[in-house]
Amino acid sequence: IDDMLKNNVIEPLRVSMQEIQASSEAATMILRIDDVIASKGGGSSPGGAGGMPGGAGGMGGMEY
Repeated sequence: IDDMLKNNVIEPLRVSMQEIQASSEAATMILRIDDVIASKGGGSSPGGAGGMPGGAGGMGGMEY
């Protein structure tokens, strides 16, 4: 780790502000998606596969 100011490496404030804003927006979107998933409720257990919906049925006139 080195002193960036001593090495004349200076990051503009605008870049830092943009990074903070972008990361805040990403965190907000993740929380919103989590809320949407939680509000749906019911269904399968968390992390579980949803499975396939009912089958297409058999061919008419055939005995099973």
